[in-house]
Amino acid sequence: MEKASAPTGGTPAGSPPDPFDDPSGDIDDDALAAQVEAMRAELAEAPVDVVVANHCYALFELAALHLSQQPPHLFESRLAIDALGCLVDGLEGRLGEGESVLKEGRASLQLAWVQIDGAQRAGAQIDSIVGFAPADDEDFIDDGTIDDNTAPDDGG
Repeated sequence: MEKASAPTGGTPAGSPPDPFDDPSGDIDDDALAAQVEAMRAELAEAPVDVVVANHCYALFELAALHLSQQPPHLFESRLAIDALGCLVDGLEGRLGEGESVLKEGRASLQLAWVQIDGAQRAGAQIDSIVGFAPADDEDFIDDGTIDDNTAPDDGG
C-alpha cells in the first residue's frame, strides 16, 4: 500500500539542531523545543486529508503486524482493523486520493483475519479430535473462549 506524503513546503529555512546530537548524552532543551516547533509548523502546512490518511496507513500496518505474528494476535489485529474501518467509513469522501487504497487495504485485512481465524479454529478442532493437547495445557482458544473439548481433571 503506497502512502501519501505530506508536502515539505512551509518548513522554516534550515534544519533546527538535533537535540540528541550532544556526545555527552545531555539533551539540549532549546534545540528540542526548536525541533518540535519546526515539526508543528510543517504539520500545520500539510493537507489534513493527507495527515489523516497517513494515520489510517499506520493502523493498516499495525493490523498487518499483529496478523503476521506467530501465533497471530487476532484480538489486537481486529481492534486495528475496526479502528481503520471507523475512520475510512466515517470519513468517506473526505480522505482524498488515498481513500480507495485504504478501502481495498481494509478489505484485504478483513479477509486475511477471517482466513487466519478459520485456520486456527480448524486446527483446534483437529487437535481435539486426535487428542493433541497444547504444550502449555491451556484450555483457552485465542479468542478467549473455553475449549469445551478438553476433559476436566476429575482428580482421580
